[in-house]
Amino acid sequence: MVKELQLRISLKEEERNDILVQKASHILDIDKEDITGIKVLRKSIDARKPKIIFNYKVAVYIREVLPKTSEYQFDYKDVSKAKPIHIIGFGPAGMYAALRCIELGFKPIVLERGKNVKDRRRDLRAINQDHFVNEDSNYCFGEGGAGTYSDGKLYTRSLKRGDVRRIFENLVFHGATDKILVDAHPHIGTNKLPKVVQNIRETILKYGGEIHFETRVTDFIIKNNKIQAIQLNNSDEMPATRVILATGHSARDIFYLLHNKEIALEAKSFAMGVRVEHPQHIIDAIQYHCSGERHELLPAASYSLVQQVNERGVYSFCMCPGGFIVPAATANGEVVVNGMSPSKRNNLFANSGIVVEIDMHRDLPKYEQFGALKGLEYQKNLERMAFTAGGRSQVAPAQRLTDFVEGRLSADLNPTSYQPGLNSAPLHSLLPKLIGSRLRKGFETFGQKMRGYYTSEANIVGVESRTSSPVSIPRNEHLEHPQIEGLFPCGEGGGYAGGIVSAAMDGERCAEAAIKGL
Repeated sequence: MVKELQLRISLKEEERNDILVQKASHILDIDKEDITGIKVLRKSIDARKPKIIFNYKVAVYIREVLPKTSEYQFDYKDVSKAKPIHIIGFGPAGMYAALRCIELGFKPIVLERGKNVKDRRRDLRAINQDHFVNEDSNYCFGEGGAGTYSDGKLYTRSLKRGDVRRIFENLVFHGATDKILVDAHPHIGTNKLPKVVQNIRETILKYGGEIHFETRVTDFIIKNNKIQAIQLNNSDEMPATRVILATGHSARDIFYLLHNKEIALEAKSFAMGVRVEHPQHIIDAIQYHCSGERHELLPAASYSLVQQVNERGVYSFCMCPGGFIVPAATANGEVVVNGMSPSKRNNLFANSGIVVEIDMHRDLPKYEQFGALKGLEYQKNLERMAFTAGGRSQVAPAQRLTDFVEGRLSADLNPTSYQPGLNSAPLHSLLPKLIGSRLRKGFETFGQKMRGYYTSEANIVGVESRTSSPVSIPRNEHLEHPQIEGLFPCGEGGGYAGGIVSAAMDGERCAEAAIKGL
């Protein structure tokens, strides 16, 4: 017999190894010896009040063996001689599209402009230490895409677009901790993700798929509105009839390529702002109602904030407790910041994007000349401004939070996790009024919601500009571009995802759509 229960465990009770069995036996009014196992189905922390509670959803096995294998099985088969599906980009969308192709009996041929995870590390080091950006290998481009060197957050609201559990189970199958199946806000960690990504690559190759690194797509050969071939590195052509375009939201060359070929694109609303960094102990004290160090059983505290300011949303994005700020530029001459965390989230700082909604229909009248690419051009201008304000390197412009809100240049800055370094700059006047004025009011409000958040001990760092794609690539009900037969826009770059899980689900859906009729 199996019984599902909701258990509320205090912080003191959580210290006991047998507390779940103890609580379950009491609630079910049975002997502890009758419980043969407990499977945790969900775990979350309620820290809204000083008495912190761990909420568990568990399956209690009573005189019944706890199953050791997952109900999810992945039927990978040899596709080395099967019909090909070409996939451009090897981020979450591209990886899951490739895995799904193999399950369905088709051969994925993946074309990735960047390098594998091992070789990619050298280029990340060059950004941090030498301030040089390899435009094909950086924090956004390369094996695993932007997700590889990120926090690995797996929280998603895209519950109607696919089987979220299946995505998680496949990550566990490829080496992720099974805690992601349980935690309310699961993450893998930047130190663990590269190995998971490598294991996915090995599965694809083992079953007959192909992955071509350092292979940039430079043109599409189209005849009679049908994909015929893909041009690679401005030279070789590869015949292709089904192409899943999963290049991510930072592959600007692809947007320009499609635009120049008069292939339909659409401007899309997105968000931009800054990244704010606090000492982690400040966020812990606010969220856990404590002074001094947090309890050892409590993870580094996170937060989620949102506020309407002058008819636009101002909100936290990609919050990284115990994390680092990293340089996410994809070209020299721009500064872009993002956040990541290791699996233990044990760094001394907490950082989060704080961004403002950009309404594509109302906010960019001076950029109308760029048509569907107006948001992209606005984004680029903000990143160039950050490059100049930082000192024309990967040093980022920054300001103490209170100085930013109160409109004065910071005489000095707080310590930071951002390796290339910070330069004091008047972001309050450098940011466009559309963004800066709303951020200033938003931070004040956040300080009222979280007492202690508004502090001179926090820095804001510019700019957080790659929250999502400012361009959408349209597709019809069959997930195919309405103008080009055989082209399947996919994931964040197409405007159809907003994180690892939603991109992975969209990759699977595009794979299923692309094989129809073959």
